Amino acid sequence: MVQLPEELTLPEGFVPKTLPDPPVTPKDAATVILLREGPEVFLQRRVRGMPFAGGMTVFPGGGVDPRDADASVAWSGPVPEWWARRFGCGTELARALVCAAVRETFEESGVLLAGPGPDAVVGDTSAFADARAALVSREISLAGFLADAGLVLRADLLRPWSNWVTPEAEPRRYDTRFFLAAMPEGQRADAVTSEAVEAYWSSPRAALEDWERGRCGLLPPTWVTLTEIAEYGSVAAALAADRTPAKVLPKLVRRDGRWRAVLPGEPGYDGEGQ
Repeated sequence: MVQLPEELTLPEGFVPKTLPDPPVTPKDAATVILLREGPEVFLQRRVRGMPFAGGMTVFPGGGVDPRDADASVAWSGPVPEWWARRFGCGTELARALVCAAVRETFEESGVLLAGPGPDAVVGDTSAFADARAALVSREISLAGFLADAGLVLRADLLRPWSNWVTPEAEPRRYDTRFFLAAMPEGQRADAVTSEAVEAYWSSPRAALEDWERGRCGLLPPTWVTLTEIAEYGSVAAALAADRTPAKVLPKLVRRDGRWRAVLPGEPGYDGEGQ
């Protein structure tokens, strides 16, 4: 894994003055790295007042809903058992993670990784605008939406990428599995979400340059992911990467009056951060 730059610090107020004791148990979550040719990634700048990652530039994603584990969801592609092996978790959780990835991507960007059959994908999602709003408000579940629309979840359009756990010092913690997916032909990603103030496509290198110039804020998982994706010359090459993610638990250390994340294997990870 790439090392984090010394300049990557957390905004003031991001870490509470009184650290949780004991640490908060992480909630399961899913994040999707949407790719289109360039390659470019789809990014969103979160509303500054959000309780988690406010003001930061991120990929679409969010927490697992208990209904995401519904075994009745119409499914095409690698079975939950396959995902469970890749992410090192139980089958029920693996199913919920894949469903959460599809649901959150649709809710936050309008991109729907589903189709009328196992070999097809929706070309225009505008007809499902009401269902999208109902998913956001939790009036319906993903399984119910897909069943009513006659759609099949396309798990084969997703790839496992990484698994990041929020540091123990933070009051809101997530065990987040990152997925990779190519932008479906005919669909468009939008900014119709209350959680972001802007959304845009960018090459990974351009996004990292924006961070270097202070134009956006990146959390360690986003910085590392952008750095990794930047090494691939095409969407196909990135999708072909064979990855079995291991959990990455950064630690927060206080240096020169600023909080910094330290990854396993980096200097200071096994020491005490003050």
